Amino acid sequence: MISYVLRRIVGMVPTLFIISLLIFFIIELPPGDYLSNQISQLQAQGEAASVAKLEFLRREFALDRPFMERYAVWVGIWPGQHGFDGILQGNWGWSFEFQKPVGEVVSGTLLLTVILNFATILFVYIVSFPIGIYSATRQYSWGDYGFTLLGYLGLAVPNFLLGLILLFLMNEWFGVSVGGLMAPRFIDAPMSLDKFLSIVSHLVVPTIVIGTAGTAAMIRRLRANLLDELNRQYVTTARAKGLKERNLVLKYPLRMALNPFIADIGNLIPSLVSGSVIVSVVLNLPTVGPILLGALQSQDQYLAGFILLFVAVLTLVGMLISDLLLALLDPRIRLGQEATA
Repeated sequence: MISYVLRRIVGMVPTLFIISLLIFFIIELPPGDYLSNQISQLQAQGEAASVAKLEFLRREFALDRPFMERYAVWVGIWPGQHGFDGILQGNWGWSFEFQKPVGEVVSGTLLLTVILNFATILFVYIVSFPIGIYSATRQYSWGDYGFTLLGYLGLAVPNFLLGLILLFLMNEWFGVSVGGLMAPRFIDAPMSLDKFLSIVSHLVVPTIVIGTAGTAAMIRRLRANLLDELNRQYVTTARAKGLKERNLVLKYPLRMALNPFIADIGNLIPSLVSGSVIVSVVLNLPTVGPILLGALQSQDQYLAGFILLFVAVLTLVGMLISDLLLALLDPRIRLGQEATA
């Protein structure tokens, strides 16, 4: 098991480099960059002094160099104006739009993004697990039909629309605003117990809004997988031998049905971040989603690149966790990979 974990961790390193190269390539696909666009506007206005300053910034951040050299300087495997000073050295880049380091721009949102994603994933699995088992073991019952209807509604209703509905209902019925991830007085305050409790209380609505579609999809997937296992011959044989239904379901079919259920952990993270951008705007959530949207629109490439790389790291960590859980759940997966190696 230890060798399996080590191989998975070592394999993440080249994967992350390839992902970072793809991210940098895609971000630079549109013609020009933030500084080039600013230079064009200033030249049209005849402001030579400001143009000279922006040209200096282009040289300072290696934007005048070839693509691969710019990428290597950004990552930190090639010397820039100040030597080796890239992501590997802890320098996350410079935000041209905010005129400050990327670390200062996203420092207050990264932790909140991780907390919101973690809470949403917990919500998805805690809610979908018992409902999926109930629907599969009581197929075509009134409860199964009811949860199926709720599942289709969860898939059909856009997250941002559900957020708007909850905002209206909470304000109309209780006179309470559920926007944001904390009370206004805690926005610039250091972390404390009161601030943490405020974050936890404000997590309820965005967690439900963002996790609804994922929960509905997970219920349908677990139900289908478990029904497939319950119709196999070994289940029929176990029933014929008098094994209790509860023990039968929990011991074998459920374990086999959980494989794709657990494998989705890594896939949930990028979908939560990308799918919650509009929700974050609607609910005024201080996450990296709105910042990423603004950075892509203004071609603030280092800011957008770091956020996308951060999401990629979260995805790889989520896939590692899902692989470890699968290896513990089904030893055939681990033994199969060891035999291949």
